[in-house]
Amino acid sequence: MAERGQLPHPAKRLCCRPGYGSGCRPGQRAGGAGPGGGALCAGPSAAAAALGLLPLGKTQSPESLLDIAARRVAEKWPFQRVEERFERIPEPVQRRIVYWSFPRSEREICMYSSFNTGAEDPVAGPGGAAAPGGAADAAAAAADESRLPFRRGIALLDGGCVDNVLQVGFHLSGTVTEPAMQSEPETVCNVAISFDRCKITSVTCSCGNKDIFYCAHVVALSLYRIRKPDQVKLHLPISETLFQMNRDQLQKFVQYLITVHHTEVLPTAQKLADEILSQNSEINQVHGAPDPTAGASIDDENCWHLDEEQVQEQVKLFLFQGGYHGSGKQLNLLFAKVREMLKMRDSNGARMLTLITEQFMADPRLALWRQQGTTMTDKYRQLWDELDSSNRPHRTVFTRAIEACDLHWQDSHLQHIISSDLYTNYCYHDDTENLLFDSQGWPLWHEHVPTACARVDALRSHGYPREALRLAIAIVNTLRRQQQKQLEMFRAQKKDLLHRGVTSVTNLEGWVGHPLDPIGTLFSSLMEACRVDDEGFHGFSDFTETMGQCKSLENQHLPAHKFLEEGESYLTLAVEVALIGLGQQRIMPDGLYAQEKVCRNEEQLISKLQEIELDDTLVKIFRKQAVFLLEGGPYSGLGEVIHRESVPMHTFAKYLFTSLLPHDAELAYKTALRAMRLLVLESTAPSGDMSRPHHIASVVPNRYPRWFTLSHIESQQCELASTMLTAAKGDVRRLETVLESIQKNIHSSSHIFKLAQDAFKIAALMDSLPDITLLKVSLELGLQVMRMTLSTLNWRRREMVRWLVTCATEVGVYALDSIMQNWFTLFTPTEATSIVATTVMSNSTIVRLHLDCHQQEKLAGSARTLALQCAMKDPQNCALSALTLCEKDHIAFETAYQIVLDAATTGMSYSQLFTIARYMEHRGYPMRAYKLATLAMTHLNLSYNQDTHPAINDVLWACALSHSLGKNELAAIIPLVVKSVKCATVLSDILRRCTLTTPGMVGLHGRRNSGKLMSLDKAPLRQLLDATIGAYINTTHSRLTHISPRHYSEFIEFLSKARETFLMAHDGHIQFTQFIDNLKQIYKGKKKLMMLVRERFG
Repeated sequence: MAERGQLPHPAKRLCCRPGYGSGCRPGQRAGGAGPGGGALCAGPSAAAAALGLLPLGKTQSPESLLDIAARRVAEKWPFQRVEERFERIPEPVQRRIVYWSFPRSEREICMYSSFNTGAEDPVAGPGGAAAPGGAADAAAAAADESRLPFRRGIALLDGGCVDNVLQVGFHLSGTVTEPAMQSEPETVCNVAISFDRCKITSVTCSCGNKDIFYCAHVVALSLYRIRKPDQVKLHLPISETLFQMNRDQLQKFVQYLITVHHTEVLPTAQKLADEILSQNSEINQVHGAPDPTAGASIDDENCWHLDEEQVQEQVKLFLFQGGYHGSGKQLNLLFAKVREMLKMRDSNGARMLTLITEQFMADPRLALWRQQGTTMTDKYRQLWDELDSSNRPHRTVFTRAIEACDLHWQDSHLQHIISSDLYTNYCYHDDTENLLFDSQGWPLWHEHVPTACARVDALRSHGYPREALRLAIAIVNTLRRQQQKQLEMFRAQKKDLLHRGVTSVTNLEGWVGHPLDPIGTLFSSLMEACRVDDEGFHGFSDFTETMGQCKSLENQHLPAHKFLEEGESYLTLAVEVALIGLGQQRIMPDGLYAQEKVCRNEEQLISKLQEIELDDTLVKIFRKQAVFLLEGGPYSGLGEVIHRESVPMHTFAKYLFTSLLPHDAELAYKTALRAMRLLVLESTAPSGDMSRPHHIASVVPNRYPRWFTLSHIESQQCELASTMLTAAKGDVRRLETVLESIQKNIHSSSHIFKLAQDAFKIAALMDSLPDITLLKVSLELGLQVMRMTLSTLNWRRREMVRWLVTCATEVGVYALDSIMQNWFTLFTPTEATSIVATTVMSNSTIVRLHLDCHQQEKLAGSARTLALQCAMKDPQNCALSALTLCEKDHIAFETAYQIVLDAATTGMSYSQLFTIARYMEHRGYPMRAYKLATLAMTHLNLSYNQDTHPAINDVLWACALSHSLGKNELAAIIPLVVKSVKCATVLSDILRRCTLTTPGMVGLHGRRNSGKLMSLDKAPLRQLLDATIGAYINTTHSRLTHISPRHYSEFIEFLSKARETFLMAHDGHIQFTQFIDNLKQIYKGKKKLMMLVRERFG
């Protein structure tokens, strides 16, 4: 027998022999057999039957009353209560209680030894893994699953690696051998497991596993005990064996024990002996002694072993690795494990969630990460993002959690809903808002929708799927009734709302993207019911039947629930509530995370809907909801009048459009066109039907609310428009309607350009003849892009212009003529001349369009008109292009040349004029080239040190041109050169070139002229020579002002070139000598330099 007392650490139940100590009842002892053990009493058939492993219909012996009673006691009663309740417990009874106290299901062993790697339901596949979609995913999932401790444990068990299994009371021990690997030798792990009331309460393994979950060795030993109970030696608790020994036997037992383990236990044995022999020691103040094999005491909590320290350490590690992808995945798996435990009604689920939350709250870096905008995973970002939200008016995650503490389940109406399929009331009176029953007598549940759905989630999570389903149906029926009431309310106010064109009605808290995910909860609950046989719907299937296989279940229209209309099923209800939630008119929440969550949850829900194959029944649901949403006014996201900051419906409408198009094209287009609006970018909310076009000006950017996901929203709007364009190919009326909607609603030039390109591709896709209407749509969109980006900077502008010309070419010659005649509204002058007109006039365009002479001349006339207009508007950038485009028409060419001359004195630079001058010479107009060159020279200024200036070549070319034309032309340009050029080396180069040949030596027609070389003593070369000498003198003094020794040799070479120029004058030698003498006198302080000057020049 056992009795309680103050427990030493570690706490074990104290056991004492009957008749000894004041707390024991005298005269009785438990047991009737000797101290030996024995095999388990029950044979394999009884064990197998108890575990439910025998096939249905197989003959088996009925279970004994002893086993039935012992099994129930083992599940519910701590063993101390059994001992205290009965004075004498026969040994066979004790054995059966001990036998049945070990866990009998592998499901919990799996739960505590592996993450739920797949679906929400832990029995979705082996080891809790859901069946992946593709072959590659399946292979990766299989590889991951094989590494799970549970799977490895099964492999060790199947490989015969478990040995020396012994059960002493409520304690199981054994050895598990890890086979040798390539890099590691064979290892033997000692495993010990304590259990109580069919739960493992503690585990130890010599492998040193540091993880939240049980290691593979603990799994192997546990499964050995579950699967092979007849092969396990079973003994009563060790205290019962000791009770049966006399003094000599006890002494021999202790001495042998110390001898076998003297190195480990001798110090402890001596210490305990000293304390026992001391009358006043603490150990003598309590009755009995601890027995780790004696089972639980009355005060012990009955729960599975969870290493709380490891949970905290793992969460701390995941948070520390917050910037890495893997850590977020691990945290999500932890949360999935919490839900799995709650669904199993395991108290550790709540404990584990508490530990995770405490670790979140204790990590000081989360606040810093939030301020820095560091990427964090959804779960802890969701929690932490709401901590510092006291300055925001909306309800946060934590306020919801606090409110949830006040929720109760005592409401009689709620209790009736979740507990019965027969709860009805046919006395219907539609005169109150919160009716308990609808017109068909079916129960309704009026509560804040997210809170009501949280109840459904709680029921599902804690293993009450039937109750969750009943409440979910009541909530959906309530939402459908509310939708009908809102439609009636809008119809009563419709005229006034449409007249005002705006509304303040909105839902501040949307259901899609809500932290409690109400629509997702309802959808999942109903879809789960679709996948389970109605008769056997109990939330969990037998784990042993799902081992080693992953059953793929299709969605089925199961028989109608009592509270569904005729022809309805869980599937139709799931689809309908998803459509209701997605179509809800709700305001965009504040903050990046919340807005991203809205987009992400919407896409996730639509992705789940896309997996469902639509049949006639579901198409009816789609039609019904599409009509409801279109007519729902401000309560629907697709209503005629909605709040300016409502969450856009583009993604949802695209799904509705593609789903409805094969069945009801008119409704599909009406829905998609209504959804195209993006009111947040418009100055005023529209009035009336959105399918009617009207101009809406863009609003000043600082009036926008902070929509962090705006770019994503605009891209979804673009996707919706592209989907409609693709579907409307070949339908002129539809294409025109879609075009109007795009032009009215899309405000981003890049997205309109994308649509234009899409339409262009679709128009010619796989057809011998392109769809001309779609090509025109493409062109219209391209023209809109040109107008939108004309006065703004856009790095893709050049690409856009080139594309538009290509598109106009495909449309036809009239389109090309039109864009040239209206160029000023579409292009800059430079774009119009250098890209548009040039491309239109190219041979490739003429060949592509098969133009006749008349058409070519008409296009050429438009191009010349465009060129002259552009040259007048921007002569600096367009003059050369205008001359090129007009060169085949004398009048136009002369007009362009005059425009250049008029602009030369005011707005054109020397480089532009030189370029045009060279063009004129190349085209055979040397005098015009000369005229433009002289005008260019008046704008030029080369200082003494600009001997590498890019204009030097132009100056040399201009002088060469003047020299070739004759003495008069050269005489006219040299004064301009002298005035504009102060660089000595450039002037000396010009001078030398002018003295090599006679001016006009090469005439205009290639004739050689006779004549003498020009004299350097007479104009105009004398003026050029003097200017060159003066430039050398000035440059020399400038260079000497800041010269350094490393430039001395370069300077000497410069003086040598100067001497060559000086010597070209008749008295040049004298001038150069005087110049050198002056340098020696002025710069006599630069002794080393002057010494070099004397060595070279005397």
